[in-house]
Amino acid sequence: MKRNRITYLMCIIVVIILGLASRTYEDILPVFIGKYIGDVLWAFMIYLIIVFLFKRISVIKVSLISLLICYGVEFLQLYQSEWINNIRDTVIGSLILGHGFLYTDLICYIVGIVLAVIFEMLFLASREC
Repeated sequence: MKRNRITYLMCIIVVIILGLASRTYEDILPVFIGKYIGDVLWAFMIYLIIVFLFKRISVIKVSLISLLICYGVEFLQLYQSEWINNIRDTVIGSLILGHGFLYTDLICYIVGIVLAVIFEMLFLASREC
């Protein structure tokens, strides 16, 4: 599959904007969507970033690497220490590391990566890049 880094970079930016908007306007979204969309979009973004960095690796490898990163960050939330909590208390630290472990986030990450694969296959792979 031919992948254009500029296209993926633009998609990453759009997903970041959507993710930030989902947190900002969470209260106007339906409860189910508002509660989980940020985590789904986070995993979607991780997938796109991995493709952007390593554009020649297979969809399966990108999916597995993305899932490992997402799960790694989620399980890291079980670790509570002053130094890492100080990082989590910053805006960027909170967005990247999160605050508390939730089993539902693990499901959201799978959904986000599956949606990213579908998006790539339907929209990005069909483009002549």
